[in-house]
Amino acid sequence: MKARAGADKKNAQPVPVGVNLQRRLSQAHRGSLTGYDDQEGGNMPANFIDDSNMLGRSEDQLKLTDAELNEEHTRILTARNPQAAENIIRYSYKDRIYKPIPHVDQLAVHYQMDSNLINKDSDDAKRQVTVDTATEGVEVATASVGTDAETATKEGEDEDEDKPKKTAGAGGKGKKLTNQFNFSERASQTYNNPCRNRETFVEQTPRAVFTDNVSQWSIFDAYNEDFEQQQKLKEKESKKHTLKKDDDRKKKFVPSDQQAGDEFAKFVRSKTANISLKILERMINLNTFDDIAQDFKYWEDAADEYREQQGSLLPLWVFQYDMVKKLSCTNLAWNTQYPDLFAASFGSYDFLKQSRGMFLIYSLKNPSFPENMFPTDSGVMSLDFHPKHPNLLCCGFYDGSVAVYNIADENKRPKYQSTARSGKHTDPVWQVRWQKDDLDSNLNFYSVSSDGRVVCWTLVKSDLMYTDIVQLKLDKPTTETDEGVPLTTLGCGTCFDFNKQQDYLFIVGTEEGKIHKCSKSYNNQFLDTFDAHHMAVYAVRWNTYHPKIFASCSADWTVKIWDINYKDPLFVYDLGSAVGDVNWAPYSSTVFAACTADGKVFVFDLNVNKYEPLTEQIVVQKKRTKLTHITFNHQFPILLAGDDRGNITTLKLSPNLRKKPKVKKGQEVPEGPEAENAKLDKILALIRDPDAAKNKPTTQAATTTS
Repeated sequence: MKARAGADKKNAQPVPVGVNLQRRLSQAHRGSLTGYDDQEGGNMPANFIDDSNMLGRSEDQLKLTDAELNEEHTRILTARNPQAAENIIRYSYKDRIYKPIPHVDQLAVHYQMDSNLINKDSDDAKRQVTVDTATEGVEVATASVGTDAETATKEGEDEDEDKPKKTAGAGGKGKKLTNQFNFSERASQTYNNPCRNRETFVEQTPRAVFTDNVSQWSIFDAYNEDFEQQQKLKEKESKKHTLKKDDDRKKKFVPSDQQAGDEFAKFVRSKTANISLKILERMINLNTFDDIAQDFKYWEDAADEYREQQGSLLPLWVFQYDMVKKLSCTNLAWNTQYPDLFAASFGSYDFLKQSRGMFLIYSLKNPSFPENMFPTDSGVMSLDFHPKHPNLLCCGFYDGSVAVYNIADENKRPKYQSTARSGKHTDPVWQVRWQKDDLDSNLNFYSVSSDGRVVCWTLVKSDLMYTDIVQLKLDKPTTETDEGVPLTTLGCGTCFDFNKQQDYLFIVGTEEGKIHKCSKSYNNQFLDTFDAHHMAVYAVRWNTYHPKIFASCSADWTVKIWDINYKDPLFVYDLGSAVGDVNWAPYSSTVFAACTADGKVFVFDLNVNKYEPLTEQIVVQKKRTKLTHITFNHQFPILLAGDDRGNITTLKLSPNLRKKPKVKKGQEVPEGPEAENAKLDKILALIRDPDAAKNKPTTQAATTTS
């Protein structure tokens, strides 16, 4: 073993000093020199350099043992900066107070260096590149010498020692420059809320000086009053507690079904419940009356293609209500804004059977039950919707009073009502009609009654003011009583209507069968008088389009068409029974309908047949039922007919009852008020001019047969 060791010493090459120095430094860092102790019996080499001086250890530095050096000390690193302050307080401009900052910046900067950028093609950049490549080459060369010294001595004996070694990076490509400072800074501006000042003026509290003399008895009385009030409050509280206990006891014995009914009743009383229940009721009725709704929307009588001068009426819904079964339908009125909404008034025409009255608000969406009910103490004989305010409804009663209701209000009482002091009528009010606002923009309506007065009612704040427009008088001479006082007989007004184009002009029908042409400007006399009928006039209606044509109906079984400038009627139709009402169609100037006491509805079209109705149909369900009123809808091809049993029947017009006049091929059908006036004037020209009537019969007959 010794010979082998000596041979190894001979063959061993000398180790560079730098390598030994490096080993010693690494072992000194570990705090141990055991490597040298194990070699050659623990003797230190002669070329050993003291590492204490090499490492720059000071003399007063503490020397630790190996056990102390190998001891592990654990430390926990946190993101919290122990040097950051925790009680920073700043002023808040929003709240105008000093507030502590909840979040403090915990960032600690250990090193910071500002860098700059150099142009790649500048001289400074080229110089920096050469310096970087040279330093990298030196570092690589020294590292290869230190690590591969032993392998180079063993394996490189046969190689030429004079051959130069290539250094990495000396003759290769240049190293790509990278960004050594990967740092980006982002900043943004935030909007500071401006400060706003609000100031208000407050009225000074009123001050009053109060003086009084205080004595013992006044103090004693004040204490007694306070004591009595406290006793009363205690008694009220005790009563409340006893009532609550009684209610709790009752609730314990109330069955569950009754409790559910009470909760449902509370739900029904709420406003939202009313709306939701109405919608639900309409949906159920839509499913129940689905066949009628389909007919209302899509039905067209196919038989009209094979009959030119005839039509038909299809009965749709029948509106009934148990509270008005024994009352007569006294008037019908469609709402001016909602085409599916209409009002019906109910009363009694019999003088000996006068009791109560009512008017109902119906909708085509719910034919089974009215939308709203308004009971009255007297029979409602007439009503009318305001043309601009669809919630206002004026009514005339059998006792002579008039009233204005707001149907959108939950309160069933009238907003305005006339009394004996405010000039109410002394006889039944047979018709009311809204008119345009006066010069002061006050709402007003007119009424006619059997007492011979036509009155204008004006709504002024909370009062109902009246003005007599016309006093109806008979042409009979005045009679004198025994005392010598002259008496004038008054006429009995039954109906009236205002001209559509000239609102100052109106006509009034009377029980004597006369029709008076009147004006709002002349209240002492009539403009003209027509000897129209032999019995009471039930209705007069101006034409929807023509300003000179009106129709009248009477109990003498006739319907007559008049020109305001002619004394004689243009057309006379005998319907075989008392005619309750007549009405012009809103879509044509030549179409009108009438209802009679034998339950029939007649529809005429002067443009198709001037002598006979296009349809004559019984629409009542029971015999001896009289039709009292009829009215057209302004949008849908339907009309309403009311009878004396409280029923209202909806009827749909067939295509022949609402067809447009024929024109030649290539021509358009004229529309509008002017075309309707021209169509009616063309028909009336044959009646007014006898010479033209003699020349036209053959031509008219030819057009009718074709």
